[in-house]
Amino acid sequence: MVAVEQYLKPELAAQIKRLDLRAKMIVRGFLHGLHASPFHGFSVEFSEHRRYSPGDDPKDIDWVAYAKTGKYYVKKFESETNLTGYLAIDLSQSMDYTYRQQLTKLDYCICLAAALAYLMISQQDPVGLVTFDTKLGANVPPRSRRSQLPTILSHLTKLKAQGQTDLAGSLVQLSAMLKTRSLVMLFSDLLTDEEPMLRSLRNLRHSGHDIIVFHVLDEAEVTFPFQGSLQLHDPESGASEPVRAADAAEAYRKTIQEFRDRLDREFNESRIDYVPLDTSMPYDKALMEYLLNRRNRF
Repeated sequence: MVAVEQYLKPELAAQIKRLDLRAKMIVRGFLHGLHASPFHGFSVEFSEHRRYSPGDDPKDIDWVAYAKTGKYYVKKFESETNLTGYLAIDLSQSMDYTYRQQLTKLDYCICLAAALAYLMISQQDPVGLVTFDTKLGANVPPRSRRSQLPTILSHLTKLKAQGQTDLAGSLVQLSAMLKTRSLVMLFSDLLTDEEPMLRSLRNLRHSGHDIIVFHVLDEAEVTFPFQGSLQLHDPESGASEPVRAADAAEAYRKTIQEFRDRLDREFNESRIDYVPLDTSMPYDKALMEYLLNRRNRF
């Protein structure tokens, strides 16, 4: 069995623990900003002020702020209720690919998932794990206790990619599992039928769940570094096609970029976070860059 430390390296854990105050606030904003309470005034923690708007409860007006500024402000509150997170990992055969990087796409996703599990549990937010290929597989129910981290890591070290994928159908199954508003963190190369996949993700979002899509491709799938004659092989269908690299490279790179741009537009319209990555990017830096970017947007 692969050691847990390969996926949550001690230096990464130490790095997270050593986060300075600003970085800790970024992590907190990322996790808690996704589940601000719609309920105000009871069993909640004061967060910040905002200008009074018609329809706001006058009981929430901060009269001290009015005395100082002559303007009406209401107090915003943050629920103490925890956010429930699900790490959803694609185990289809295409996830086992790497050309010249140390990590396969699945390995890379495992690293990201381990780091996010660490962050969520450190915030006392329940987090669970589901896997899928043509249907949902492993299911670790969400919990926030510290023993949940080794439980999740133990499952992560055993994951193997095989078979085909039905991302859309698996998302329908996942949606039926979710009883409360949740954060779904999806890790996949998204090499599947595009329209059904987008439809399932939109339906999941419209059901009130927050979604982050970590779209992980191998470096070679983005840059197409090949030369000479080669066979392009589909690991899930078994189909292959001979091509000359020089003839295919430009059109291939254009197609991949258009695919990513199209997903970015579609997800943005549905208020789904889209994080395009490739395996040449250090996963810890990629994750912190995402957290920084998200913090700056809110």
